[in-house]
Amino acid sequence: MTKDQTFMQRCLQLAQNGQRNARPNPMVGAVIVCGDRIIGEGYHVRCGEGHAEVNAFASVRQEDEPLLSQSTIYVSLEPCAHYGKTPPCAELIVRKGVRRCVVGCIDPFAKVSGRGVEMLREAGIEVTVGVLEKECRELNRRFFTFHEKRRPYIILKWAQSADGFIDNGGKAFAFSTPFTRMLVHKLRSECDAILVGRTTAERENPRLDVRLWSGESPLRLVLDRNNPCFEGMDTSSPILPQLMSHLYERQVQSLLVEGGAATHQSFIDAGLWDEIRIEVSPVLVGNGTRAARIPEDARTKKTEAIDGNRIVWVVR
Repeated sequence: MTKDQTFMQRCLQLAQNGQRNARPNPMVGAVIVCGDRIIGEGYHVRCGEGHAEVNAFASVRQEDEPLLSQSTIYVSLEPCAHYGKTPPCAELIVRKGVRRCVVGCIDPFAKVSGRGVEMLREAGIEVTVGVLEKECRELNRRFFTFHEKRRPYIILKWAQSADGFIDNGGKAFAFSTPFTRMLVHKLRSECDAILVGRTTAERENPRLDVRLWSGESPLRLVLDRNNPCFEGMDTSSPILPQLMSHLYERQVQSLLVEGGAATHQSFIDAGLWDEIRIEVSPVLVGNGTRAARIPEDARTKKTEAIDGNRIVWVVR
């Protein structure tokens, strides 16, 4: 690992501390280095408050401030170049007089997207872009998907028997354990919205909230052609494209789809998915509703054995 990669890795570690409160802003970490010594570091703690670069400069001790002219600032995401809830970080970097800036990846947000790097270079600061770019994009994959595809990042989630059924003879069955159910609530707390189909809503009347984990409950949606789940829905036209546009307009960056099988399959058939979380119980039921078909272009990201069940994550 190169020196630049080492310090960018530290940026990523710091950025993850903002997972809970930074959204809908991206998670960002920043590290200021003189020679081989970190003299300042920070991350974006909360939406509406100082960005990672602001907090990194604020952490520099007074006796180390003369070193800034010899220093490099590492940032996992391109410094902003526009006035939003806070002033532009690119301007702050210029004003502080660092000699070099290393950026993990370019910000896809239209008001930034390359302008931050341009501002730094015009000020005579040496800029390197793309250090651990894949890892930096992965950290904020929901943010990137929202801005690049103009839709939420979509996670499909279901639990099934070992023989591939999501219920027992058409009746609801608890394949999850108390512990894995808690993990589902954790996942819910990390998503902006949650959706089920009409059949699941009528059969189980799920609350779809966060009870077993700390955090805010996501926006609850029921996909029902006969009962529009959002204002202005045209029931004579395909619903999912309309839903994506509606959620984009509402700034919903992540959507958890919990079922049932027909709803999952409709998202898969439309190509509207980014991750699929499948919890497989060792229980065999013999008959019932078959789980949705895994897409042909899916690949297994990871598999975990938890509390006697198997959790499989697949991605594109």
